[in-house]
Amino acid sequence: MNFRDDRTKLEPLQMFSQASLTDIILLLLIFFLLTSSFVTNFGIKVNVPRAETSVQMQPQQISVAITKDGEFFVDGARVTESALSAAVREAVVAKPNSSLVIQADKEAQMEDAVRVMNIGRALNLAIVIATERGDG
Repeated sequence: MNFRDDRTKLEPLQMFSQASLTDIILLLLIFFLLTSSFVTNFGIKVNVPRAETSVQMQPQQISVAITKDGEFFVDGARVTESALSAAVREAVVAKPNSSLVIQADKEAQMEDAVRVMNIGRALNLAIVIATERGDG
C-alpha cells in the first residue's frame, strides 16, 4: 500500500546541522585530554662535550638513620643519642641549605624519629622521611 501521493516527491535534505557532531568531537577531545598521561619534556637533547676535569658536587641532604635498636647514624657515622643534636648541627654547617632525610627502621621507636624531627625543625631544615614503595 502506498499512502503517499505520487505527485509529491521528496526533496533531498539541503541543510545538515553539524551542531551535534561538534559536541561529540568536543567531548572526545576533553576525554582524551583528561585521560592521557602527560609526558614531561625536559628540553632539547644535545650532545654535550666531555670535560677533562670535574668538580665533585656535595649532596644537599643530611641523612639520619635510626635502627630498631635505637642507634643513630648521621651521614653514615654512628653517634650516640646525646651527641645527635651536635652531629646534625655540624652536618648543617658543612652542608648549608640542605634537607634532613630520616631513614628509620620500621621497627624503630617513634620517639626516636620524633627526636630527630625536632632537631631538624629547631635548625629550620626541610624534613623528608624515606620509605619504600609498597607492592600493593
